[in-house]
Amino acid sequence: MAHEGGCSCGKVRFRLNAEPIVTHACHCRQCQRITGSAFMMNTVVEAEALEVLSGEPVSTLFEGTTHTTWFCKDCGTYVWSHFSGRFGGCRFVRVGAMDDPDAFPPHVQIFTESKQPWVVLSGEIPSFAVTYEWEDMLPADSLARLEAVS
Repeated sequence: MAHEGGCSCGKVRFRLNAEPIVTHACHCRQCQRITGSAFMMNTVVEAEALEVLSGEPVSTLFEGTTHTTWFCKDCGTYVWSHFSGRFGGCRFVRVGAMDDPDAFPPHVQIFTESKQPWVVLSGEIPSFAVTYEWEDMLPADSLARLEAVS
């Protein structure tokens, strides 16, 4: 099933042509800064599964990091990111930019060591102080997809 999303002004539209490999709630300071919020929700898919339908998002590499993000040049909405390294063949799509964000609940919460102190973790979603090992968290089909693009 394909899922669509886009920026706030509607000039950038995209489609995910695969189900997510995993969805993260990330509590790291960089995600807090980028969103101006307590955490960021990212759903991860293979780069080739992300199809731009309209518009031309622009990218920026955050200095001193492996994090490149794409956003609408007109309204500034961040739509997805890329991290070199272990998720190098994937895109981290902003759940808030999806037409149906409710379809992407988090599988895992990461970088909780830097979460805002008033954020209460439910315990129902696995949480990690920093990050996790793929093999410990992801089902076999997700692992195979990650290994295919890594």
